[in-house]
Amino acid sequence: MIPAGFEYHRPADVESAVSILQEHGDEARVIAGGHSLIPMMKLRMAEMGHLIDLQDIEALKGIEVSGDTVTIGAMVTQHELITDAGLVQAVPLLREAALLIADPQVRYVGTVGGNVANGDPGNDMPGLMQCLDASFELSGPDGVRSVASRDFYEAAYFTARDDEEILTRIMIPRPAAGTGYAYEKQKRKIGDYATAAAAVMIGGGTASVAMTNLADTPIWSSDASAALASGDVDGCVAAMLGAIDPVEDNRGPVEFKNHVAAVILRRAIARAQSRAS
Repeated sequence: MIPAGFEYHRPADVESAVSILQEHGDEARVIAGGHSLIPMMKLRMAEMGHLIDLQDIEALKGIEVSGDTVTIGAMVTQHELITDAGLVQAVPLLREAALLIADPQVRYVGTVGGNVANGDPGNDMPGLMQCLDASFELSGPDGVRSVASRDFYEAAYFTARDDEEILTRIMIPRPAAGTGYAYEKQKRKIGDYATAAAAVMIGGGTASVAMTNLADTPIWSSDASAALASGDVDGCVAAMLGAIDPVEDNRGPVEFKNHVAAVILRRAIARAQSRAS
């Protein structure tokens, strides 16, 4: 299908993009890679009077690895997460997860900011960012603020980002040397959303565990993380199964999803433990 008509904007800086959002209100939407919004517009499930393309905003691009923090611009593509040598060395979990997103054609264009910002519970990066304890920088009419990824997701497609704000950067604490990591994903076919996915980090007496597409938001569990940190794998899995809330859909019934979640989480834990030193 062909989307309804809209006015196209291509600002050169964040301030101009925010100004356009303010001017046009609910009629305006920003677009990054476009893999979520464009299909909805073509199906007439979303109609935007004004589309704000962020491609020309250089401040939203680039990866910086410095000291204890990794900073990723919102317009960095999934392909860049895979190929940036400094990032791969600092946070190898990002590369592992990005390789499981869709296919190369999508990863060349799809952005990390778009993946985390729209609140789709099936996207891979939101749960991963919670596992990494990332924070998101938001720019709006009132300036810049930071929101923890673990506080960002409120319900399916609802987040802490205000309508006139743009997610501009992602900040990730650099994992300590020797931290074990793993991202495991079960899906029906290449390019599909996960039936269940698990992100795990473990090392230095700490652990972090998050799962994807098993509730209306990504799920990071403090109880599961604490259990794993103490070496209690069964307790970790039990705590996570108590935290998720899957629903029946074309990926299977609730019982099946709970079973898959447990299997995928145990696989991720085993692989993360094998990498920890």
